[in-house]
Order: sequence, then structure tokens, then C-alpha cells
Amino acid sequence: MIKKTINDKMIKDFLIINFTGKNNSIGLRLNNNFFNKKFQTNIKNNELLVNNIFNFIREKNGNIDKNFSVIVNTGPGSFSGIRISLAIAKGIKISKGVKIYGYRDTQLGKFDLKNIELLINKNLLQNKLIKPVYLR
Repeated sequence: MIKKTINDKMIKDFLIINFTGKNNSIGLRLNNNFFNKKFQTNIKNNELLVNNIFNFIREKNGNIDKNFSVIVNTGPGSFSGIRISLAIAKGIKISKGVKIYGYRDTQLGKFDLKNIELLINKNLLQNKLIKPVYLR
């Protein structure tokens, strides 16, 4: 199997969703500026996450297009939070043509730009988020 190399030239502007049930945050890198927003953990916030994300992007004058990437924490963590995060990422991919990547919770120490860029530069991001198993 050929592993695609992911580097910072491929991932310039991005949204990162860390919604695993602890220290829930989203981050946005636009034009070399990094913004983040923390969330309280509860079911109502899970339901409003997509609205909060798009409001945050709009607030920061972000442009989502095929050159934009979405990075999602794939766990371990809250099943609901991870499923919602993946659904949002897939929805943005389908509607805007963005690239999506995932990372394991244990790969990111502190949720800040320095550590996120380490994930990217060390090629720790996965571009295949869901590995389905088909029954015959």
C-alpha cells in the first residue's frame, strides 16, 4: 500500500475539530493566523457544533474551498462527539471539496498551532478516516 505524504504545503489553511468529550475545541488557521475556541461539554453543544463552526469561520472571514483542509480528532473519546465531528468534516468535503484528515487523541499534546503543525510535519495525519469492514 502506498502512503500519501502529507506536509504543510498541502495543508495551509485548515479547521481542526477536537470534540472527544474533554477539552472540546475547534481551531482555525487562516493566512498564517491561528484562532481557537473552547466549548463546554454537553449534548446541546454537540447539536449546535456545526452552527458554531460556521459562525466561527464567518467571524474570522474564512473561505472554505478546495485548498482548505479539515482535521478531525478520531479518538479515543466520546462516541457522539467523534461521530458528529466526522459527519461535519464529511459534509464540508462533499459540499466544498476540502481535504479531510484525522489524528489520534494521543498524538496531540496541547491544542495549539505549534503542536498541530508538528502533527502535520511528522506525517501523523491519516487521510483515510473510516476503515469499513464489509461482511459477505
